[in-house]
Amino acid sequence: MKIIGIDLSGPANHKDTVLTVFKQNQSELIFEGMMKHGSDHDVISAIFEASLEDDVVIGIDAPLSYQDGGGDRPQDKSIRQFIKSYGLSGSSIMPPTLTKMVYLTLRGISLTRRIQSMKSENSIRIVEVHPGAAIGTRIESTKIQHALLYKKELQSRKVIFEWLRTKKLVNLPDQLVDTSHEIDACAAALVAWHWIDETKQPTWCWSETSEEHPYEFCC
Repeated sequence: MKIIGIDLSGPANHKDTVLTVFKQNQSELIFEGMMKHGSDHDVISAIFEASLEDDVVIGIDAPLSYQDGGGDRPQDKSIRQFIKSYGLSGSSIMPPTLTKMVYLTLRGISLTRRIQSMKSENSIRIVEVHPGAAIGTRIESTKIQHALLYKKELQSRKVIFEWLRTKKLVNLPDQLVDTSHEIDACAAALVAWHWIDETKQPTWCWSETSEEHPYEFCC
């Protein structure tokens, strides 16, 4: 099985879109490749190529639906409350229709429609993820400050990088610490793996789906 993690940015900001590809091998995720500066075409092409080889599970760090009328979705309220109990900032969970989020939401919804319309002999499954929450709710309490600082601080990214290795993500290249987007793409893959693997489980998961909110949301 191929596990793909995507740290998605808005449609006008390709430089901050990073996609990582892993191969599941029993109890490990083996790093196979990374794409930076991803356009929609780049993302779709990478997913299609992976689907030619095996079943694919994709964790996307972006809202994949919105609440009719605006504001929080029920899952946004739930995960915000959950991460606060770990000492994380609830402000990292923003309503999908917020001005600074709406174009990211638009891109996420558009990409999922294109992905689901792919014609592939292998299955493609999608889950919405929150990498920062995934890191902050798994990492040791003595290192929680690094979960709060890694987006800005190189030293914290180095700590998170080594922590990802302890979570059985192997063959990770050193350049993953360059920005938080590479770290988040790997954490997105970690969540997707824990979501799909019956022997594992996310730390939090909103499993209720509907026509309005078609994807599960996990961390």
